[in-house]
Amino acid sequence: MIAFAVFAFASFTDLFDGYLARRLDQETELGKFLDPLADKCLVLGAFITFIFLSEQIQVWMVLCILARDIVITCFRYLAIYQGKTLQTSRLAKVKTDFQMFSIMVILTSFMVLTVREYDLINQQYHSALESGLSRWDVAGANIRRFLRGQYDDFFFGLTCFLPYYLMILTTIITILSLLRYLFTNYKLLHGPIPVIRPKEKEKGYWQDLDKGRISALNKFGRSAGERKSG
Repeated sequence: MIAFAVFAFASFTDLFDGYLARRLDQETELGKFLDPLADKCLVLGAFITFIFLSEQIQVWMVLCILARDIVITCFRYLAIYQGKTLQTSRLAKVKTDFQMFSIMVILTSFMVLTVREYDLINQQYHSALESGLSRWDVAGANIRRFLRGQYDDFFFGLTCFLPYYLMILTTIITILSLLRYLFTNYKLLHGPIPVIRPKEKEKGYWQDLDKGRISALNKFGRSAGERKSG
């Protein structure tokens, strides 16, 4: 209950903050960079927690979401570095909304079931994995039982498979969103890149710095030679 309330409050304040920034025309480049970063921390924090609470949530799912966020954050920084705007798409918004929806549903499942009931679901998945079955097999069997009405408790039966399928869909949408970002922003890789291919101004700075170092080393070498000969 507390986790649900905290997450809902954080999501609401994020939406309200963005609304005020647009309404009052207070958007800044720093805000455009930090706001999505805060969203990512909020979402990833929830998904990482789910790994330890539910056998239905797999590490590779969260790693895919984390990898996507790291790549997009790098692209967003690269766009700022080059003085350009990162092109977004409607799919990115769909991804964010679906992630939030999935988190809210999974948190709700923790609220409607008792600890003992959730432990039974986790034990079912754990035992199936030890016997050689996959989570896909277990979730598929559970949804078939649910559709045949073999569960006495509606919410218990729903929770036996829904978190798994929600995370599968979330991961797929996240990967598609990444591919969309890469397709629309790949030209950023052709421009200046910090350290690897810096801007001309920065390149001149480093060249001057290297020349200064070489000159200082030459002077040191000459003075050392003079002292030795003297």
